[in-house]
Amino acid sequence: MEHLKIYQQWLTNPALGEKSRTELLSIADNDTEIAERFHKDLEFGTGGLRGIIGIGTNRMNIYTVRRASQGLADYIIAVAPNEKERGVAVSHDNRHFSKEFALEVALIMAQNGIKAYLFEDLRPTPQLSFAIRELGCIAGAMVTASHNPPDYNGYKAYWQDGGQLVFPQDEEVIEYVNAINDPASLRVMDKEAAIQAGLLEYLGKDMDDKFLAAVGALSLNPEIIAKMAADFKIVYTPLHGTGKMPVQRALQNAGFKNVYIEPSQAEPDPNFTTVKSPNPEDPTAFEYALKLAKEKNADIIIANDPDADRVGCMVKNANDEYELISGNATGVILAEYLLSQMSKKGILPQNAGIISTIVSTRLTQKIADHYGVSYAETFTGFKHIAKQILTWEQASSVKFIFGFEESFGYLTGDNARDKDAIGAALLLCEAAAFYKVQGKTLFDALEDIHIRQGYHAEYTRSITLPGIEGAAKIKQIIADLRNNPPKALAGTEIIEIRDYIANAPSYDMLYYILSDQSWFCVRPSGTEPKVKIYLGANDTTAEAAQNRLNTISAAVFDFMKI
Repeated sequence: MEHLKIYQQWLTNPALGEKSRTELLSIADNDTEIAERFHKDLEFGTGGLRGIIGIGTNRMNIYTVRRASQGLADYIIAVAPNEKERGVAVSHDNRHFSKEFALEVALIMAQNGIKAYLFEDLRPTPQLSFAIRELGCIAGAMVTASHNPPDYNGYKAYWQDGGQLVFPQDEEVIEYVNAINDPASLRVMDKEAAIQAGLLEYLGKDMDDKFLAAVGALSLNPEIIAKMAADFKIVYTPLHGTGKMPVQRALQNAGFKNVYIEPSQAEPDPNFTTVKSPNPEDPTAFEYALKLAKEKNADIIIANDPDADRVGCMVKNANDEYELISGNATGVILAEYLLSQMSKKGILPQNAGIISTIVSTRLTQKIADHYGVSYAETFTGFKHIAKQILTWEQASSVKFIFGFEESFGYLTGDNARDKDAIGAALLLCEAAAFYKVQGKTLFDALEDIHIRQGYHAEYTRSITLPGIEGAAKIKQIIADLRNNPPKALAGTEIIEIRDYIANAPSYDMLYYILSDQSWFCVRPSGTEPKVKIYLGANDTTAEAAQNRLNTISAAVFDFMKI
């Protein structure tokens, strides 16, 4: 079997470290584990390289990190040989081995004569993207597995605009990565030698200050914050990740006085001890912050994922109970707040534009149309939003204002080209304070949007199918839908099917539109062993929209036999 052959090649490789060899010897009698570790190489998906930590080609370790970094270095040398001195920015989150992996990235770059700017300690993903743009780097790398479980880590690769690599660059880099057959033989430059040679420079407080100044400039109503500072209460949790310092400073710099950080989740913890999943999309992740919010009678609860590119918020609903606002609802609330306030102040550019993704709410385009701004849709994955921003920028056609995807990722302005949960946290708190002056909550603001534009309801379901068998099952689910699509669901005709597999780039996603304008979309995750199903419906009342969504959801899941 091929996986056993590759396993033996690794085990007998004289360049492999003894600790790594010992780990491989410990699974010598476990064919299932060997197959899981060696049946394929880790691949770049919608969010980069991501996998379980361990030794093997399908695992995150110093060898796969070196291989990916060497491939990126080879690409830089091939396409921009005279721009190596611009350097590569590198950051990392709080996960197991993140700091070690980030140093490996930096020292591979140094070994290739490419300067590395390495953050002195953990920093969030948006700050890495900001640093690439601020320093004028040719590329960047972020070591993180986002909101995955504790046994995962990952690697996001960026280009000079601050956005993640997209087609065709991602495939070109992968060609260079795949050309490296023996990652254990790759050598890194000695750290002290790299520093002495000027090929390794650490980033610290100065870059923090610049990033936070840029975040602070996003504020549209500082006078509202000043007015409400004494009465407005914020509970914040970084969920053991990178967000504490930047979010705390951003809120304090803006003038918020009552910012309470959940103490049990304030410090970095690679095991994410207090949560089942460090994901602000999951209401259970708010358990500890919710207790603190009730104690303080907070106006808003904010949570970040470990690399602080996602943000979730809870506010009180009509029943005076804290409720998580969905990713779609948060996106339209922020879009409405930004566009309405910029329009009111006369600072909304005539060529303004906002961006969302194909699987996000249809309500976003209606908001764009209401304010007369351009609207674009992209594939899932924030790198596609970044690519659209760059396309507008290069054509000097549209001025980007705001972009979001339903999975709790938001970006405002030009600070970064990836999800920025620091800026979004500030704007959510400012918007909540703004509406509180009017006697409203963010849910009330959302209701105002629905009254004007119609009620929209969305639902996302993820089915996790790990391992080799899971991967095969996911492929079968997609193949069945592609080859035998439904013609109608719950008595409602399907009037359009969009199959994005033939696109350039090819994207394994199926999108269905029904005659009542409800819709659903199915795709395999690019970074996790999941198949994801997105559904949406709209109607003239909240109840009718939800009922329509429930009906189509039940029919879809019945058809898919899940």
